[in-house]
Amino acid sequence: MSEETEVQQEETGAAENAAAPAKLSYLPLNGGKVATTMNVDEQIKDRPAFSAGDTVKVHYRIKEGDKERVQVYEGTVIAMRGSGMDKTFVVRRISHEIGVERIFPFHSPAIQKIETTRRGRVRRAKLFYLRHKSGKEGRIKEVFDAERFEANKKNRKERKRRKKPEAKAAPAAAAPAPEPASAPAAAAPESGATTPAAE
Repeated sequence: MSEETEVQQEETGAAENAAAPAKLSYLPLNGGKVATTMNVDEQIKDRPAFSAGDTVKVHYRIKEGDKERVQVYEGTVIAMRGSGMDKTFVVRRISHEIGVERIFPFHSPAIQKIETTRRGRVRRAKLFYLRHKSGKEGRIKEVFDAERFEANKKNRKERKRRKKPEAKAAPAAAAPAPEPASAPAAAAPESGATTPAAE
């Protein structure tokens, strides 16, 4: 009896799940929208705000057989494309005097974290002109960040304090040493008296 009731409960549960329509959400993909039953809000990751011109460190998980390791890819963001789940960003860096670009999906679960190390001041959204620049020409000016400046200033002061040796406590004040006895000073001649040399 118990086995039959369990089977009946499983059948009724499956029938209820099939009858209830799954909640549809729409993903923006390649300029269009795709209907899906997965929860889009769970897929969207909370990433730090950065834009083109910023230097970022992308901590990317790589699987090699059974092992998994995190590789740090540091470079300049030269473009951001798409929106929603379709959003990607392009990171460019110079490796052994060769420019290397890599496209990362913004909401990829393989990205462990993204660190912004430097904020760049640029006047365009796509920095493809950097492909034709090298050395100093390819540098991007840094935005003045008051918070970071103050933090660095505070750190410098702390480092200086650590470097200074602590002043040693002065020994207890001893009685002043007696002055050595000197020969009695010769009496000065009076102003009216004449010296034998003067005569």
